[in-house]
Formats: sequence, C-alpha cells, structure tokens
Amino acid sequence: MGKTLVVAEKPSVARDIANALPGPFQSPSDAYMESDDYVITFAVGHLVELKDPEAYDEKFKKWRMDDLPIVPDKFELQPRDAKSKKQLTAIHKLMKRDDVDRIVNACDAGREGELIFSYIYELAGVDKPIDRLWISSMTKAAIRDGFERLRPGNEMRNLDAAARSRSEADWLVGMNATRAAT
Repeated sequence: MGKTLVVAEKPSVARDIANALPGPFQSPSDAYMESDDYVITFAVGHLVELKDPEAYDEKFKKWRMDDLPIVPDKFELQPRDAKSKKQLTAIHKLMKRDDVDRIVNACDAGREGELIFSYIYELAGVDKPIDRLWISSMTKAAIRDGFERLRPGNEMRNLDAAARSRSEADWLVGMNATRAAT
C-alpha cells in the first residue's frame, strides 16, 4: 500500500495534522513532512490564480475600450508569484510520486479551501483519488476523527464549481470594469 499525500492550506495546519497522525514525521525539506504512511505538505493560501488578460492575447496589454469585454474561451491558471511557484512545484512533485496513491484535500473547510486545492490539483496534471478532510476544529481529536471520516473528493464537486464560478466572475467584472472605468 502506498502513501497518502495530505495537502493543507498553510504550514501551521500541516504541523497540527502531523502532530495528530501516527508518526514519527521527518522533514526532508521545508516543503513537506513524511512518515511511513503519510506525506504532509501545504499551500500558503492561494498559490494559483487566473491568468491576466495579456496572457490570452498581447493586445490586452494596452487598455482600450474597443477590446472590451475581455472574455476568455477557457480560463487558464498560473502561479501567483515566484515564491508560490516554488511551493507549487514541490507539491506537484509530491503528487506525482509513484509511492503516493491517494491525496487528501485538507485545505480549510469551505469554498476558498476547495478552490485553493482544486487549482493546485488541476495544474499538477495527475489522476489520483482524492479524499476530503472536513473539520472545523484543529484539536488532535478532531483531526483524528476527521481522518476516520474522510469524504470522497467528488462529493465536493458543487462547492468546487461555486468557488470557480465566483473566481471567474470576479475576474470578468474586475478586469473589464476596471479597464472601462479607467
């Protein structure tokens, strides 16, 4: 049986999870912790964002009313910045490891946590089973209980769709209204 990769939303949550799960955990790098059964890593909030308009077409570098509205055929993703790209690359390497056969989304329970994980997973280009840790308390008992009651990742499809819709709507309104007002 392979290892389970756990992706938390932030480093402090990753540490809390490691303290609650059977260990011991080693830290081979500053990007993750590992035991015989688990690899625990973390995002640092939103590592991924929707690409800017000029990524779709160079003409959008210049703000012109004639180019509005800007509506991509398909939204594309990119790392937020160089620091985000470094952690994102580390998470993707962990997701692609041959000894990792399952991934647990341990980002915050809610729409934004779902979006953070979903964007990371999409950019990884892997097809491994996902489970969802859904807890509202970070006590050891709550974390252990949450791991006993992991939910199938596909149960979160509607929450993922709501999060993506909100993100894309914000982009459309923000990019177009800002340019129109300017």
